[in-house]
Amino acid sequence: QYVESGGGLVQPGGSLRLSCAASGFTFSEYAMYWYRQTPGKERELIASISVRGARTTYADAVKGRFIISRDNAKNTVYLEMSSLKSDDTAVYYCNASPSRLAPNWGQGTVVTVSA
Repeated sequence: QYVESGGGLVQPGGSLRLSCAASGFTFSEYAMYWYRQTPGKERELIASISVRGARTTYADAVKGRFIISRDNAKNTVYLEMSSLKSDDTAVYYCNASPSRLAPNWGQGTVVTVSA
Protein backbone atom coordinates (compact mmCIF):
# COMPACT_ATOMS: atom_id res chain seq x y z
CA GLN A 1 0.00 0.00 0.00
CA TYR A 2 1.15 3.51 -0.83
CA VAL A 3 -0.12 6.75 0.65
CA GLU A 4 1.16 9.86 -1.12
CA SER A 5 0.81 13.34 0.36
CA GLY A 6 2.17 16.85 0.18
CA GLY A 7 0.74 18.01 -3.12
CA GLY A 8 -1.02 21.30 -3.64
CA LEU A 9 -1.18 24.50 -5.62
CA VAL A 10 2.11 26.32 -6.04
CA GLN A 11 3.27 29.23 -8.15
CA PRO A 12 5.86 28.78 -10.90
CA GLY A 13 9.32 28.79 -9.36
CA GLY A 14 8.01 27.49 -6.07
CA SER A 15 8.78 24.34 -4.12
CA LEU A 16 6.95 21.37 -2.64
CA ARG A 17 7.94 18.28 -0.71
CA LEU A 18 6.02 15.10 -1.40
CA SER A 19 5.92 12.11 0.93
CA CYS A 20 4.92 8.52 0.33
CA ALA A 21 4.31 6.13 3.20
CA ALA A 22 4.58 2.51 2.12
CA SER A 23 3.37 -0.63 3.86
CA GLY A 24 2.72 -4.29 3.19
CA PHE A 25 6.27 -5.17 2.20
CA THR A 26 9.79 -4.89 3.58
CA PHE A 27 10.45 -1.31 2.53
CA SER A 28 14.18 -1.38 3.21
CA GLU A 29 14.68 -4.21 0.71
CA TYR A 30 13.23 -2.38 -2.27
CA ALA A 31 14.36 0.45 -4.46
CA MET A 32 11.66 3.08 -4.68
CA TYR A 33 10.36 5.13 -7.57
CA TRP A 34 8.37 8.30 -8.12
CA TYR A 35 6.08 8.61 -11.12
CA ARG A 36 3.75 11.28 -12.40
CA GLN A 37 0.80 11.28 -14.77
CA THR A 38 -1.17 13.93 -16.60
CA PRO A 39 -4.54 13.38 -18.30
CA GLY A 40 -4.24 11.55 -21.59
CA LYS A 41 -0.62 10.58 -21.03
CA GLU A 42 1.08 7.46 -19.74
CA ARG A 43 2.46 7.34 -16.26
CA GLU A 44 6.04 8.65 -16.37
CA LEU A 45 8.92 7.44 -14.21
CA ILE A 46 10.74 10.51 -12.92
CA ALA A 47 13.03 9.41 -10.08
CA SER A 48 14.45 6.35 -8.39
CA ILE A 49 16.43 5.62 -5.26
CA SER A 50 18.34 2.50 -4.24
CA VAL A 51 17.54 0.50 -1.11
CA ARG A 52 19.91 2.46 1.12
CA GLY A 53 19.62 5.73 -0.75
CA ALA A 54 23.16 5.76 -2.11
CA ARG A 55 22.11 5.86 -5.75
CA THR A 56 19.51 8.08 -7.34
CA THR A 57 18.42 8.61 -10.93
CA TYR A 58 16.21 11.25 -12.53
CA ALA A 59 14.36 11.81 -15.76
CA ASP A 60 15.83 14.60 -17.83
CA ALA A 61 12.68 16.66 -17.31
CA VAL A 62 13.30 16.95 -13.55
CA LYS A 63 17.07 16.55 -13.24
CA GLY A 64 18.64 19.33 -11.22
CA ARG A 65 15.27 20.43 -9.77
CA PHE A 66 13.94 17.37 -7.92
CA ILE A 67 15.60 15.32 -5.19
CA ILE A 68 14.46 11.87 -4.10
CA SER A 69 15.29 10.59 -0.64
CA ARG A 70 14.10 7.93 1.76
CA ASP A 71 13.85 7.10 5.44
CA ASN A 72 13.84 3.34 5.93
CA ALA A 73 13.00 3.69 9.61
CA LYS A 74 9.74 5.41 8.63
CA ASN A 75 9.03 3.36 5.48
CA THR A 76 8.76 6.64 3.63
CA VAL A 77 10.14 8.04 0.40
CA TYR A 78 10.24 11.76 -0.36
CA LEU A 79 10.42 13.96 -3.43
CA GLU A 80 11.72 17.47 -2.91
CA MET A 81 10.64 19.59 -5.87
CA SER A 82 11.96 23.06 -6.62
CA SER A 83 11.92 25.55 -9.49
CA LEU A 84 8.52 24.16 -10.38
CA LYS A 85 7.11 24.77 -13.84
CA SER A 86 3.62 24.46 -15.26
CA ASP A 87 4.76 21.27 -17.02
CA ASP A 88 5.21 19.69 -13.58
CA THR A 89 1.46 19.80 -13.01
CA ALA A 90 0.42 16.16 -12.57
CA VAL A 91 -0.67 13.48 -10.16
CA TYR A 92 2.40 12.08 -8.42
CA TYR A 93 2.73 8.47 -7.29
CA CYS A 94 5.35 6.33 -5.64
CA ASN A 95 5.91 2.61 -6.12
CA ALA A 96 8.38 -0.13 -5.35
CA SER A 97 8.23 -1.26 -8.99
CA PRO A 98 10.23 0.23 -11.86
CA SER A 99 7.34 -0.52 -14.21
CA ARG A 100 4.47 1.85 -14.90
CA LEU A 101 2.39 -1.30 -15.40
CA ALA A 102 2.75 -2.39 -11.77
CA PRO A 103 -0.60 -3.65 -10.45
CA ASN A 104 -0.82 -1.72 -7.17
CA TRP A 105 -0.89 2.05 -6.82
CA GLY A 106 -1.89 4.59 -4.23
CA GLN A 107 -4.31 7.44 -4.81
CA GLY A 108 -1.50 9.81 -5.72
CA THR A 109 -1.08 13.43 -4.72
CA VAL A 110 -2.02 16.29 -7.03
CA VAL A 111 0.51 18.99 -7.82
CA THR A 112 -0.73 22.07 -9.63
CA VAL A 113 1.76 24.71 -10.74
CA SER A 114 -0.04 27.88 -11.69
CA ALA A 115 0.09 31.61 -11.14
